[in-house]
Amino acid sequence: MNTEKSLGIFNESIKYIPGGVNSPVRSFKSVGGNPLIIEKGRGSYIWDADGNEYIDYLLGSGPMITGHAHPDVMEAVKNQLENGTTFFANNEPAILLAEEISNAM
Repeated sequence: MNTEKSLGIFNESIKYIPGGVNSPVRSFKSVGGNPLIIEKGRGSYIWDADGNEYIDYLLGSGPMITGHAHPDVMEAVKNQLENGTTFFANNEPAILLAEEISNAM
């Protein structure tokens, strides 16, 4: 498997990010590997900077249960972007989400 481009990007990241990685990808070093540099994701798959395809078993450590770039999620995000991205105040979509989560529990 070719990972030359990913390794080059990782080596550059060491200059700017402690250890060159974020979150759980630090564990690659302990198993003798180098962190992947992910370029894109669709559904349950991700591709690294070298074009290698992987199954993404982590899916954002759980919150991405619909996978990467799910069409319904993409459409909802596009619609919301026109109204702003985050607010440090109550908003109806957040309340509706809280209701949905409460009902699921």
